[in-house]
Amino acid sequence: MVRNIRSSARLAAIALAGASMLTLAACNDENSAANAIVQPDAGQVDSSSSGSAGASSSSSSSSATTDNAAGAQSAQSAPADAGTAPALTPAAEPPESSGSVNVADLMAEQPLPDVVQGDPNAPVTIVEYASMTCGHCADFHENSYPAIKKAYVDTGKAKLILREFPFDPVSLAAFMLARCTGDDAKRTAMVDVLFDQQNTWARAESPSAELLKIARMAGMSQDEFVACLDNRELQQQIVDVQKAGQNDFGVDATPTFFINGTKYAGSMSPEKMAAAIEAASPSN
Repeated sequence: MVRNIRSSARLAAIALAGASMLTLAACNDENSAANAIVQPDAGQVDSSSSGSAGASSSSSSSSATTDNAAGAQSAQSAPADAGTAPALTPAAEPPESSGSVNVADLMAEQPLPDVVQGDPNAPVTIVEYASMTCGHCADFHENSYPAIKKAYVDTGKAKLILREFPFDPVSLAAFMLARCTGDDAKRTAMVDVLFDQQNTWARAESPSAELLKIARMAGMSQDEFVACLDNRELQQQIVDVQKAGQNDFGVDATPTFFINGTKYAGSMSPEKMAAAIEAASPSN
């Protein structure tokens, strides 16, 4: 119930061009082929569940308006999840790293522009490669991220960059929708919602139909939804981000974090990640 209320507020924020929640994901898909990504089949969208685009336009607009108002009210009564996160005490030691990369290379221009959350001049940079369909990613996003955001991003100590690393067509489609929502804040909010509602769409019999429902609540029409998933240029750009992560930085599983260039593969508790951030701080 709490998750549904949060998602409603975030969907409203997307439609109203407001949002500020980026996700860190966490999953290990070692058995998935990283280069086996194919074009999502937009034709699988079950239009019967929502009626024709033209016939549903006015009712969708009315529903979106209602959802937006309710979501905005929820957002006011319960601000950001990060605001209620408990105080974070770093672990005594950071987790064992799996190597490091050149920070300049890591931060070089990507096939898609990075979406940065936090102060762009923050002394610690966290780059995370994630897959949207990973269950551990959603768990990390819900249970660990708020404390990291409150302790480090909101205080200007670190900035976060989430890069696409889809292991399957459904994850690819979800990332495409997030990019199609509009500006950086909307993309961030949509990623947040997709993680919150992962169980609803990622393992559904018809993922396209469930993703369409989420997209419509965020203010996207069915025509825009289909056009987004049919955008071959965007698809290739996301695949290229994934390939760059794999080929240039050795990413072969999600999550993979780079904290000021130091590589950590696998899930991290907020305490362990805090220790890694502290270790990467120039003051240490």
